[in-house]
Amino acid sequence: MTQIAKLSFPVIGMHCASCARLIERSLKSTSGVVNAQVNYGSEQASVEYSNTVCSPKDLEKAVQSAGYKAILGKDTQELKEEEKTRQLQELKIKVIVSSILSIAILLGSFTQMNPYLLWFLATPVQFWAGREFYLATWSGLRNRAASMDTLIAIGTSVAYLYSVISLNADGAMYFDTSAVIITLILLGRYLEAKAKAHTSDAISKLLGLAPKTARVIRGEKETDVPVEEVKVDDLIRVRPGEKIPVDGVITEGSSSLDESMVTGESMPVDKGQGDAVIGATFNTSSSFVMRATKVGRDTVLAQIVKMVSEAQSSRSPIARLADKVSGVFVPVVLMIATSVFVVWYVTSGFSFAFSNMIAVLIIACPCALGLATPTAIMVGVGKGAEKGILIKDAEALEIANKINTIIFDKTGTLTEGKPVVTDVTPVKNLKFLSRRQAGRIRNLLQIAASLEKGSEHSLAEAVLEQARKKEINALPVSDFKALHGMGIRGSIERKMYYFGNRKLMAESGVDTRDLEKDSIGLEARGKTVMFLAEKKKLLGIVAVADVPKQSAKETINILTKKRVAVWMITGDNKRTGKAIAESLGIKNVLADVLPDQKADKVRGLKVRGSGFAVAFVGDGINDAPALASADVGIAMGSGTDVAIESAGVTLLNKDLKSVVSAIDLSRRTMNTIRQNLFWAFGYNVILIPVAAGILYPFTGWLLNPALAAFAMAASSISVVGNSLRLKLTKI
Repeated sequence: MTQIAKLSFPVIGMHCASCARLIERSLKSTSGVVNAQVNYGSEQASVEYSNTVCSPKDLEKAVQSAGYKAILGKDTQELKEEEKTRQLQELKIKVIVSSILSIAILLGSFTQMNPYLLWFLATPVQFWAGREFYLATWSGLRNRAASMDTLIAIGTSVAYLYSVISLNADGAMYFDTSAVIITLILLGRYLEAKAKAHTSDAISKLLGLAPKTARVIRGEKETDVPVEEVKVDDLIRVRPGEKIPVDGVITEGSSSLDESMVTGESMPVDKGQGDAVIGATFNTSSSFVMRATKVGRDTVLAQIVKMVSEAQSSRSPIARLADKVSGVFVPVVLMIATSVFVVWYVTSGFSFAFSNMIAVLIIACPCALGLATPTAIMVGVGKGAEKGILIKDAEALEIANKINTIIFDKTGTLTEGKPVVTDVTPVKNLKFLSRRQAGRIRNLLQIAASLEKGSEHSLAEAVLEQARKKEINALPVSDFKALHGMGIRGSIERKMYYFGNRKLMAESGVDTRDLEKDSIGLEARGKTVMFLAEKKKLLGIVAVADVPKQSAKETINILTKKRVAVWMITGDNKRTGKAIAESLGIKNVLADVLPDQKADKVRGLKVRGSGFAVAFVGDGINDAPALASADVGIAMGSGTDVAIESAGVTLLNKDLKSVVSAIDLSRRTMNTIRQNLFWAFGYNVILIPVAAGILYPFTGWLLNPALAAFAMAASSISVVGNSLRLKLTKI
């Protein structure tokens, strides 16, 4: 049976967006590959392929055939960093050597140095320092594609070869032009690589969180072993001041843990026996023993690293325009350069035409276009991960920028999700209940708790917990049935009882007028009222309240000031829902909504084609359909929930203000992308005509090819530098 596998891996050796497209084309032409995306900014390839037809080895060969290097296997991130460090060191040596030779060539050109000596000095710069340009060009020609390297190779080769021919013909020498161009471009690439290295700092920091060893208990011995050797179910001792090596559950002892490095929560969290702990978090107080439940690639930290890496490598919709332009950029520039040569040759002679042609070839820069979006996405996604905001992909980050409506699920999102029983009110003068009020309340609570013992509803635990506090024992229940969206029923001592909302009472023919005034008063205070009846006779009501989160009201206030329409969706009736909403400052309420109706309500609020987006904020498990139906699904995780498939954004902490932070991050990232694209397009639109000599008839200005090389290198560095500014923003 054919299975589609997905693989993401680093690719080394890309110099511009055209390189990424060349690799993409090579991968897509491989038998068994369904889809392939190559991101120039993050230097990552993401491939979907049939694992019965194609293997990772085939993908590696496809990348290699395009003239680049794929890094597959374990610890790809570390191998990538090692390879990049090696290449950066080689590039540094080339920059230093070619700089020395270029300075000597420049000085020699001014002092009438022997032209053969200039040839001797220029040759290593052209073919040793510039070797990568020729390799990339040859690879492109074999795959019928052209890149920025093609433009550089053509421009510098023409200058170099013309100078060689002129050695015996007393023509003009351009050895200084070709050498300086190559040196400046290599310098630009070196500085760009140094700057780009910081765009992936988030992954490096995350990888750095992982401890190297674990103190494993085997028999009566405690031994320090490498964390890679820890197995599931191993018992591990974690002492104060140590990091937790892997995910697990505390089996002995208790402590206070600093989880800020993973969840973004600044306050330490108290953990005891039976509580889950996350690898890489910090034990601040006491020693405890834990049992390993997830190791290696299954840990929360490993999943976060994977999710961040994939998000940084994804392609956003706004990048499509830049991709389309980059696709035709090099052929268009080659045509412009040829036209420039012909026009100036006819009007002003060879030397003039030759210089302007080289300037056009060199100044054209698809790199800035290719870097504009991915570098900002990488920094933005990394910034979010540092704050416990995990962004699934670039598309989710971009759409979050357009959010103008947010729907919050009530239970567990706006509230703590831990409801408690606040009121138990029996109907007066019920003869079969105890005559004393306390006894009647106990009777009522005993029946309710007995019925709820078989229920999975979120309010059931509140009733059971109240019964435990009162030391009330549950009675045996038969013929139990959960009635979807209404409540439950069951038989106790051959009597059928119903426990649920007004809808259940109405369908069961129960008259609720005896306690209508009480229930309305409780609902007006934001409490959820459940009715208990025996057959068609009302016995009493049980009121339950869920405390709003501390950050809920402040979050709603901030969103309202940002002109974001806030809605609350709840299964409670309109009176209860409205009371809770008003206490939080929410004006719009969707009440009496059954769990399977949430997605329809979300779709009903979506405004199509208006340029705005609707977000849904829920717990990520029960709300999966609603999260998937929204333009952006935002899941409130628990620290251990990472890859919630239906959510575009996952918040690892329970602070609702992280919703505001996610929107702010999206808006700032998109502003940075727009600035980058404006600069990248503007640079090429303005400077290519200048290099072609369009200003010369009016001002006498011409662009020297060496200055063109400097400007080209500066354009890429400026785009990366602007993206890195995102790291300084506060969210």
